Amino acid sequence: GINVQDILKLKAAAINTVSGVNMTTRRQLLKIKGMSEAKVEKIKEAAHKILGSSFATGLEVQDKRKRVLMISTGSKAVDTILGGEKQNESIRKTLLYGEYRTGKTQLAHTMSVVAQLPPDMGGAAGKVAFIDTEGTFRPDRIRAIADRFGVNGDMALENILYARAFNSEHQMELINECSIRFAEDKDYRLLIVDSIMACFRTDYSGRGELSERQQKMLSKLSKLSEEYNIAILMTNQVQSDPGATMTFVAGGALKPIGGHILSHASATRMFLRKGRAEERVAKLVDSPDKPESEASYKLDEGGWADV
Repeated sequence: GINVQDILKLKAAAINTVSGVNMTTRRQLLKIKGMSEAKVEKIKEAAHKILGSSFATGLEVQDKRKRVLMISTGSKAVDTILGGEKQNESIRKTLLYGEYRTGKTQLAHTMSVVAQLPPDMGGAAGKVAFIDTEGTFRPDRIRAIADRFGVNGDMALENILYARAFNSEHQMELINECSIRFAEDKDYRLLIVDSIMACFRTDYSGRGELSERQQKMLSKLSKLSEEYNIAILMTNQVQSDPGATMTFVAGGALKPIGGHILSHASATRMFLRKGRAEERVAKLVDSPDKPESEASYKLDEGGWADV
């Protein structure tokens, strides 16, 4: 009872896989133009039949986690606090926040190259999608980082799918387009959004409508990660929080914009700050399987590196 037109309607709503259907609620499917309750039930039933049971044994989950690849930050010290060679799904959805000149965008550029390297070099042997909300992407930086790792600059740039987001609605459209690209090309291993809340910060001042739009976008990113088995790196700006000086929190009077919604949407959170001289410090604030810890790194021509 499901025809080509129904499938095209799902794709137009950025639902491109059977898993995507399973992750979408019936209420959301009914919002798609031309979808009736009877049709939605048929689509849901077909998806459940194809996917089978959602349950798995602990051993099956363990085997699945062994297949997850690590993507290095370029700094062995920072990789170590994230889990080193045993790093697993904690890198799946990572939020990186810090003040100006701590290397957020530099890490985005570094990992854009590293993700293309073979696993024995800390990469995932795949392509990268890069959504830029502040116009900070620089091909010359990609070439310099590629030189550090012995990669051809043109090839590194060819494997990066880049888009500039000009407002929050455009950013959401680009994320939906990524879903289409990932369904067509299975070689993508990393999606970078630099920075995640910049457009929302300028488009909205109140919390009412902003909160709902934030949740919608972050929910889509989370589903993309699970649906296509890709890592997601989100960088974020910080803002002053005078009340935080009275509490023991990472960053002191600085906190990431976006509030708790953004924090809950990320599996791993790292706070970056300036150290002495050229040193920078990464503090692992939250991780599902690693304790709070710090590591030093520096920024050079080849991106993130050890001090």
